Amino acid sequence: MSAALKYTLGRIGLFVAVLAGLWLIDMNVFLKLMLALAFSAALSFFLLRGWRDEMAEEIGTAAERRRTEKERLRTALAGEDDPNPNPTRPAEGPDTPR
Repeated sequence: MSAALKYTLGRIGLFVAVLAGLWLIDMNVFLKLMLALAFSAALSFFLLRGWRDEMAEEIGTAAERRRTEKERLRTALAGEDDPNPNPTRPAEGPDTPR
């Protein structure tokens, strides 16, 4: 399961748990929802720290991979890339025998 999905489900779960606890108190439904949102956000800051850090690392890794791929493609389009990225195999072209 991806870290983002775990964190999102954890946030939703905390919200539902806090709302269920507040449901027993006699007050306006809108106020219950607002309090549940505030309390679950505060709790998730402390309780879900590991999942949040894991998600941030996953997002950072994906961003770095995209940045590297983008730079590789720009270099290839500019004609500065080695036409044969695998030096152990000869470059294949229209005159290369197969």
